[in-house]
Amino acid sequence: MAKKTEVEKLLSKHDKLTHSEALSVVSHVQRKEDDWYINTIMVVGQDVPFKFRRRKVYKNLTGSRVNLTYYPINEEVAGMEFEVMKVVRIKIS
Repeated sequence: MAKKTEVEKLLSKHDKLTHSEALSVVSHVQRKEDDWYINTIMVVGQDVPFKFRRRKVYKNLTGSRVNLTYYPINEEVAGMEFEVMKVVRIKIS
């Protein structure tokens, strides 16, 4: 039996996770919040932002292709609910 990859292990444990490969990043914004940097990326063909946190500044991903493992969440901004994709794993492809 072949060994499961890290992504396959994550997907088998958590049924709400989705994995997409070679997504093209159109926009990448970072902002500091307490001790974290909140990263928001937009990808071609999606109108929902993908968000993840890092302790340090992350290199600009605009124009890159990335593999993402994520799940949908709802975030409230100014009293309105927005759907956001919470990224649990990102890797440049």
